[in-house]
Amino acid sequence: MEEIIGGALYIVSTPIGHLGDLTHRAEYVLKQVDLIAAEDTRISRVLLQHYGIKTPLRSYHSYNVNRETAKLVEHLLCGKSIALISDAGTPGISDPGYHLIKACIESQIQIIPIPGPSALLAALVVSGLPVNRFVYEGFLPLKKGRKTRLEFLRDDERTLVFYESPHRIRKTVADLLASFGDRPCVMARELTKKFEEIFRGSLSTLLSDLENRTIKGEIVLLVGPPSQN
Repeated sequence: MEEIIGGALYIVSTPIGHLGDLTHRAEYVLKQVDLIAAEDTRISRVLLQHYGIKTPLRSYHSYNVNRETAKLVEHLLCGKSIALISDAGTPGISDPGYHLIKACIESQIQIIPIPGPSALLAALVVSGLPVNRFVYEGFLPLKKGRKTRLEFLRDDERTLVFYESPHRIRKTVADLLASFGDRPCVMARELTKKFEEIFRGSLSTLLSDLENRTIKGEIVLLVGPPSQN
């Protein structure tokens, strides 16, 4: 295996559900670095214990990002190696990892990606929607700017990819239907887990389905381009 570089930040992808999806390289890096910065240490500890990883763990989340970014950069400048992980998947996508990565670039700290699982890519490749061109939108604004954002995206010819939570998915699908019309869509839920679900249909059929049941788990929602109507 490779030699761990002192003073380098490793961006390590972790499983999005199935613990067996951690790569050998990711496991090695997590065992060898001086420190792991994790979005939620309670969630990450389950993964680390599963693989017998005993590296010190430090919280790095949206509520302490300002304070902790400076401290982590200081550790790196002193020669410590750090692995950044999120709750699941690839760090820096819809999580505070971006702030640390940006700060490290500004401080000319070496950043090394350790690629692996990503809910975004996993959902795309099984969707059946065009993936030669797509745009990742993450979570839509809750209130302010939501309608404006949807109007901006309405005529986009790429497949649109959103993240959404179970308690907001019905409203989001209804808003998309009202703004875009009835387009092909895919809801990928609980990916790689026991109750994984891939719903393929239209926005109207998905909305009707959601009205009749309660769902759990994080969701990737994909909407086909207007040319597929």
